[in-house]
Amino acid sequence: MSTTKTAAPRRRRSHWRQWGPGLLLISPSLVLVAIFVYGMIGVNINTSLMDTHKAAQISGRKPSKYVGLENFVNLFKDPDFQHSFINLLLFTVAFLAGTLVIGFLWAWLLDKPIKGEGLFRSVFLFPMAVSFVASGVVWRWLLNSAEGDNASGLNRLFEMTGLTFLENSWTQNTTFGILAIALPAIWQLAGYVMALFLAGFRGISDDLREAARVDGANEWQLYKSIIFPQLTPIALSAVIIVGHMSLKSFDLIMSITDQRTYSTKVPAIDMFNYMTDNDYSNAAAVGTVLLLVVAIAVIPYLIHDAKGRK
Repeated sequence: MSTTKTAAPRRRRSHWRQWGPGLLLISPSLVLVAIFVYGMIGVNINTSLMDTHKAAQISGRKPSKYVGLENFVNLFKDPDFQHSFINLLLFTVAFLAGTLVIGFLWAWLLDKPIKGEGLFRSVFLFPMAVSFVASGVVWRWLLNSAEGDNASGLNRLFEMTGLTFLENSWTQNTTFGILAIALPAIWQLAGYVMALFLAGFRGISDDLREAARVDGANEWQLYKSIIFPQLTPIALSAVIIVGHMSLKSFDLIMSITDQRTYSTKVPAIDMFNYMTDNDYSNAAAVGTVLLLVVAIAVIPYLIHDAKGRK
């Protein structure tokens, strides 16, 4: 009995020596994350369930009350928010498709033995080093919607080269204006996706490729059975990273157009507009919707990744 009583404290002390220093080391970060990330998420969700729509309620001169999911229902009934949400889906699909296709093609070309590979790699990666705000200012001029003699930017280039059929209203198009915003986004992030795929290409052993060729595999069979399966985890990572960036897009859109341009509105812009109008509950509701959309995109990947490590 006495041996059992003394063994338990020894085990606790042993566990503390093993885990205690590490927990103490990361405890400040855990506390800060708990308060300023998850705590703020809780405050945001709580605000989204209230009717705080006026400055008087924010200052406390008028009371606020809980209205449940009423703000969310009203949001999705609002044609303006529906337009913003459709814009977000269009932008995300175009952004993902463009960066994945162009990034893969660039990586495939650089995987071949070519001269000046370092120069090309630097050129492709350079846009990623530029802030979205800085590139947005340049692309605002490039995507100018003026046509004919008043054209500038890309429309002026098409006018000078005789490709007038390519001139269009770009960001001013009510239905597809958001796709014009995808062009600078793709230009800026395709190099990053290229770097991911290029690392994947370089990680595939030459011996594995030669063994497949010795077995009679042609180039298509080599890619289908050897290379593409090896690149699948990298493609999935690229989809998650680029996808969640597109869902939160704000600064690039604000730099190219502005917060009141209907054709390029997305939920993040709506959230900003609600905040500037002192409508905290609707702003919090939009933020909660974006959080749920990002969670739906990211959580399955995290679960898949965790299972793959077991």
